[in-house]
Amino acid sequence: MAYLVLVSVIWGFSFVVIKGTLADLDSGFVSMVRMLFSLALLLPFMRVSGIGQRDRMYFMLIGSIQFGLMYVAYIASFRYLPAHMIALLTTTTPLFVALIADGRRRRLRGGLAAAALLAVAGGAVMKFPDQALSASLYGVLLLQLSNAAFAFGQIAYRSRMRRRPEVRDRDAVGLMYCGAALVTGIFSSATTDWANLRVSPGQWTALAYLGLVASGLGFFLWNLGARRVREGTLAVMNNLKIPVGIVASLMVLGETTDYARLGAGCLLFALALWANGTGRGFAGGAPGRRSG
Repeated sequence: MAYLVLVSVIWGFSFVVIKGTLADLDSGFVSMVRMLFSLALLLPFMRVSGIGQRDRMYFMLIGSIQFGLMYVAYIASFRYLPAHMIALLTTTTPLFVALIADGRRRRLRGGLAAAALLAVAGGAVMKFPDQALSASLYGVLLLQLSNAAFAFGQIAYRSRMRRRPEVRDRDAVGLMYCGAALVTGIFSSATTDWANLRVSPGQWTALAYLGLVASGLGFFLWNLGARRVREGTLAVMNNLKIPVGIVASLMVLGETTDYARLGAGCLLFALALWANGTGRGFAGGAPGRRSG
């Protein structure tokens, strides 16, 4: 679980970087550059000659969904939803992790569902906006597609690597970055106003950090950790970045928050982990231990 906690901290503080530096930069371009930096991080260490053609394509497909489709749908949702609704609706990812994991097993586990629902409730309590709720159905569907894509990739990677213990994580995730870079590149080429695109040196520095650390190292460690924990723990940890992001905003940007809601959300997270720890059948077999 240490990998998931570390990445949650990295992602929580990355929100500050995005908000403070990249808010006025084309989001499609940002997504593409992040994935290209991520690919560049692992490319020198990749050795895919021992991976079969079918597995190579499968890992690229997983990456195109978990990272590529996730980014594209997330970015597209901004056209239809206000920021406070996006913050609220991103909290459903744990539920998708639970549903996809149980769907692959063709059975519903009450403890896993309870842990996921408590994690969603904890995130919603902390992110529930003060404004009146109003949302476009199309925007809601796009954002839930983004959440489902990220959840699917975690479970699919976990399952595939369990059946392919000879494959190194760095090679598998590198192939995933190839698929994601292709998807985000196509999206950016169609949506970015290249003629008027201006990127300052400070923004390039922020993009390098987000691409190499938050995405490149972050996604690698996240998927590595995803196959070393129970599925319930994985579901809950998908929302840990929310309280971390709030604390980061308090510390770095000097923003304010409702401490009662923050505390209530953290309590629900603790209950979710407790439900996961007391449930049965979460692990789904011994996780693979080979790392990259």
